[in-house]
Amino acid sequence: MSILGFLISNPTLLAIMAGIIGALGWGFKQRLTGARLEREKQAKAEQKARDVADEVQSDVGAMSADQVRAELAKRTRP
Repeated sequence: MSILGFLISNPTLLAIMAGIIGALGWGFKQRLTGARLEREKQAKAEQKARDVADEVQSDVGAMSADQVRAELAKRTRP
């Protein structure tokens, strides 16, 4: 118990401990911010992919069966 009292009563050690705790807290905050930004970036990319897929699906749905077969025939390798 006397060690804890010494650590708390010594201003130099108290400042050092506060600095260490502050640096760890700042690093943790930065890590969380980076993770949040990465999740947002991935969500935007997924939304863009879904939009493109919906657009393609809509375009294909508007085509007649003959047009779809003709388009697929153009894209297949001989």
